[in-house]
Order: sequence, then C-alpha cells, then structure tokens
Amino acid sequence: MSFSLPDLPYPHDALAPYMSRETLEYHHDKHHQAYVTNLNNLIKGTEWEGKSLEEVVKGSFGKNAGVFNNAGQDLNHNHFWKWMKPGGGGDKIPGNLEKKIAADLGSIAKMKEDFVQAGVTQFGSGWCWLAVKDGKITVMKTANGENPLVHGGTPILGCDVWEHSYYIDYRNRRPDYLKAFVDHLVNWDYVAELYGAAAK
Repeated sequence: MSFSLPDLPYPHDALAPYMSRETLEYHHDKHHQAYVTNLNNLIKGTEWEGKSLEEVVKGSFGKNAGVFNNAGQDLNHNHFWKWMKPGGGGDKIPGNLEKKIAADLGSIAKMKEDFVQAGVTQFGSGWCWLAVKDGKITVMKTANGENPLVHGGTPILGCDVWEHSYYIDYRNRRPDYLKAFVDHLVNWDYVAELYGAAAK
C-alpha cells in the first residue's frame, strides 16, 4: 500500500488573494507530491510498509529521520489543505469549540494572538498548532515536519511556516501571512470536527 497525493478540496485559485494559485501549484502539486514520492520510496521493503501514516509518523520519530520527515510532512499537509477554505477564518467558530478555546486559552482573540506569535517565533522552518493535550486545547510550535502527535498531543489546527508556504505571496512578511490565515482562511468546521474526535 503506497501513499498518494490528495486532491485539493477547492480549485487552486479559491484562496486568493490570501494564498495565490501560484503558491498552491508549487506547494501542493510539487512540494507535497515530493514528500509522498520520497516516503513511498523510503518505506519500500521496511517495517513501515503497509502501516497507516500516523503509525509511520509515530514509529519512525527519533529512529529514522528520512522516513519521519517525509511522513510527518505528508500527514501535516493532508490536514493543511482541509484546514483552509474560501471565506474561512474570522470568529465563526462552532459553539463547543469556541467555549473550549475560551476556557483553555482565555478568549478567541487571545488564541489567535498566541497562535500567530507561535508561528512568528518558530525559528526556521516548522509549524504552529492548536492541539489537544491532557484534555486541554493548547498552542504549540514544532520544527520542520514534527507534529504534536509525537509530543503527546492531537493536532486540531496547524499552519505551515516553511517559506514555500508564503514566500511567493508575502515574501519575508511571515506575520502578515499568519494573520491572513487566521482572519481569512481557517476552516473552523474542520477544526471542530477534529476537536470532537480528539475529545472523545
């Protein structure tokens, strides 16, 4: 069983002007495809062949950097495309999730501020996250292709802060990219769906 590149859940130009067609053509069609291709080549004939992507991510962490980096990035990106939608972002957050965020992180505004700050302060490449850990929603950041799964958490929202995710549209203005992500792109319904599964 090999892994494959998922189709985008919307046309390449659907997230403009906050994320351009050109960015998605490079990021999804080329970068994500490369992670999938590399991963399939690396797991051939190994103990990870035939395992689920989550199992590969957890099992290879700290043991096989090549497999882990590509599996982690495949998993992160599979969610990343679904974490965005045209006309997303803002404060239209489903009730249970909104209450939990306010309870655990102070307020929706504070959560957004902390999430953006985590992304801005992630040195080099990586991700910023909302994750469920020990029953609470928390803000996290990870380097490279790491995911909260390998740090005892379950990711419910992530934003890619590798330069290929924003450089075409924002150049070096990472804070502007992150603000556009939370204000205009986040698919809160998908976040709520993941939160519901994580909270069970």
